[in-house]
Formats: sequence, C-alpha cells, structure tokens
Amino acid sequence: MKLVVMICAGALMLASHAAAEEGDKAISRTTISFATATPDGGFPLYGNAFAEAMNAADPTLAIEPRNTKGSNENIPLLEAGTIDIATVAGEPSYEAFMGIGRPPATKMKILTAMYSSPGMFVVRADSPFRTIRDLVGQPVAFGAKGSGLPILSRYILDGIGLKQDEDFKSIYLDRAGDGPAMVQDGRAAALWGAGIGWPGFTAMAESASGARFIAPDSDEIARIRAKHTFLKPLTIPPGSYPKQTDAISSVGSWSYILARDSLPDDVAYHLAKTLHGIEATFCKKLAQACETTAANTVAAAPDVALIHPGVLKYFREIGVVK
Repeated sequence: MKLVVMICAGALMLASHAAAEEGDKAISRTTISFATATPDGGFPLYGNAFAEAMNAADPTLAIEPRNTKGSNENIPLLEAGTIDIATVAGEPSYEAFMGIGRPPATKMKILTAMYSSPGMFVVRADSPFRTIRDLVGQPVAFGAKGSGLPILSRYILDGIGLKQDEDFKSIYLDRAGDGPAMVQDGRAAALWGAGIGWPGFTAMAESASGARFIAPDSDEIARIRAKHTFLKPLTIPPGSYPKQTDAISSVGSWSYILARDSLPDDVAYHLAKTLHGIEATFCKKLAQACETTAANTVAAAPDVALIHPGVLKYFREIGVVK
C-alpha cells in the first residue's frame, strides 16, 4: 500500500513539474539588459526598484539590472548595442545629444525621465563650512569615477568661476557608497550629490555626526543659469532627508533611462505602457520615482524628437503628445 501511495505521489509531482514547464513556455518573455552604476548609489537604487516594479506588473518582461561604472560607461555600451537601456545623468546625456566634445551627436533615445537632480554638497552638522566658497582648498568627494555627478558639479562650479580640479582637492570614488564615511571620519570635508532620496545624503543625514547641506545661493544660481542655460532651477522639498526642515534651492537637470537607438519600437512601446500604467505603484515603492511620469518625460526632454518613437506612439495614444 505504501509503495502505491509513493508511486502516486511521484506521478503527481512529475505532472505538476511538467505543467509548470508548459506554463513557462506559454509565457514569452522579453529580456531587457539594464545598466545602472556603482553599488550603493542612486542609480542602482532606482534601477533595482524599476526592474522589480516592472517585472511584477508584467510577467512577460524580464528586466535585468546590472552595475557599471555609471553614465560615462553606459553611453558607449548603449551606442555599441551591448545593452538595451541604461540610467544616464542629465549632463552627459545633454552633451551626447548635442555632440559636445564627441561629434557626431548620439543616436540614443529617451525611454523615460527618471527624476530631477538638483546638485548640492553635504557636510557634517558640526562643520565650519557654510558656503561653496568655504570649501575651496578642501578635500571634496565629487562622486564615483565615470558617474554623471562630477560633470554636474563641474558645470555648477564653472558657473560661479571655480574649477573643480584646481580650486578643490577633488576625490573621485571607486564606489558611490564610500563617500559618507569619508566625510564622517574627516578624510573629506564635503560630499557632492544630487536629487531627492540620494543614498549618500540619506546616509549622512542618518549618521551620528548629522548633516548640513550647502547649495548655491540666489546670486550664484543666477550666474550659473546665465552661463549654462540648460541647467534648470530645482528645489528639494522639506523632509526629503531626515531632519531637513527647509526647502533647498539649487540647479540641475533630469536624469534619464536611455535606450539604444536600435531598440525595436514595439519593445519601447511595451515598456512605456507598462511603466506609466504603474506610476502610482512605483511612486509608493521609491520616493524619487514619483517624478517618473509621462508628462515629466515630455517636459524634461531637450527635444521631443529625442524620445524613442515607440514611447512617442504610446504618449500620443494617451494624449501627452499631439
């Protein structure tokens, strides 16, 4: 009798396994390779949340994020067609779109605007430094090598007449997550970063030493925008970081998820439809994802023609683009 029960149980398990395999075969998955940046930075945080939300919303998608050195590595990977999509900061995106320092202009396309990135410094709460000029001559961690953050800081500092590698003891990190510890133990006077929910700022704000933010003042913002018109005035709302009670005004740009120009229109359409169908869900998952909307993508694009044709097709269907 026991032998009969065991045989029956084994048969049921085999049947169940076979049914599961048939179910997997029935689902035709679209695998998307997704490059982000170095571990513990803002792009991997966003990219992992993006992949989880998208894959959960649509079982036919298999978005696979992976770490890279950041924007400056992601652009050539996209242009070579080695990856499908990638997180890229606003400044290197702008330079690539305009062909600045790298003619000709890139053929990459915008899949979505991620979030705005107002730039600023963070110091220990007990630091004597209170303005950007106070930091001149000091060791400052400007972000990970290959990321877009040091490019943003160069533009902002240039706008107020400062040179990043001459007026500061510039530190470029191997890992984005190394910066907060360097400020806390005194190896760096300040850490540069950008945006809402940026992990380096959160780590500083939650640390025992506490944090204070340093951004351009109103006169400096005016000078920066006069020289670099593509940078926009942006504000970090109160409460974006622990113990941050006041709004912080600065300048910056929008970070994007860019796609290789050869990404099929139907795949880009599918991604856009899935993403913007779960905007509210994605927002609940990650604070900075609340800015990932169809309307913000159209507003943030330097030119609507830079948005992927498959995405534009979806935007026309929902009335965001005529």
